[in-house]
Amino acid sequence: MLAMLLGMVIGVVLGLTGAGGGILAVPALVLGLGWPMTQAAPVALLAVGAAAAVGAIDGLRKGIVRWRAALLMAGLGTLFTPLGLLVAHRLPDHLLVGLFCGVLLIVAWRMFSQSREAKCAGSGIDHSWEQKNCMLNHQTGRLNWTLRCSVTLSVVGSYCGFLTGLLGVGGGFLLVPAFRQLTDIRVHGIIATSLMVIALVSGMAVVGALHAGVRIPLEGGAFIAASVVGMVVGRVLSPRIPARVLQVGFAGLCVAVAGWLVVGLV
Repeated sequence: MLAMLLGMVIGVVLGLTGAGGGILAVPALVLGLGWPMTQAAPVALLAVGAAAAVGAIDGLRKGIVRWRAALLMAGLGTLFTPLGLLVAHRLPDHLLVGLFCGVLLIVAWRMFSQSREAKCAGSGIDHSWEQKNCMLNHQTGRLNWTLRCSVTLSVVGSYCGFLTGLLGVGGGFLLVPAFRQLTDIRVHGIIATSLMVIALVSGMAVVGALHAGVRIPLEGGAFIAASVVGMVVGRVLSPRIPARVLQVGFAGLCVAVAGWLVVGLV
């Protein structure tokens, strides 16, 4: 029951933010079920990847996924995920947990900073559009694929893949803020595109982990199934909750989880 409850919460958060499921799934398994990082990471990835796939399919159906950008970032992310896995298996568990706490605090700071910008909490478009690396063509509604835009998305996708392998996170915590800062895509399109990247990168990482001999226990299966249900609930609730409330709440949750992990280390 605890695994199902935790999975439901992770799915709801992922559906609401497009960013928080992966970053919270590993702490949920480590703190809630007492698993080591190396066991928690693949289960968290499978849960987040399955839930993200549900959200991505919904976004594709609505026509708001920037699927070319998603495929580029996911392709490069998949190439860098094995490197992250290699590094993770050579680091002690306490160091991985410490790195995870650092990432949580960085994400919390970025989310809280963005929540204080009124325009960022609105349509996702601000008056600094001239500085965006990737711009939409407002006649066609598609991205202008300049060299600058391609390189930007490639770098973001590579970082996302490396962190997916290293810490077992989906990468949405990096994708969503990067999309908001570097593109003029609207918020709902950002979240849907992020979910597609997460689903693809997480899926490939899980395949690699299973090939390496990792097995999913019964509790892990319950966690994964519940996260998919939570995603559906989160997608329904998302339009009804102001973006600023989501950002501040998520930032506070990240700080609380980081503190809990630190206490566990001590």
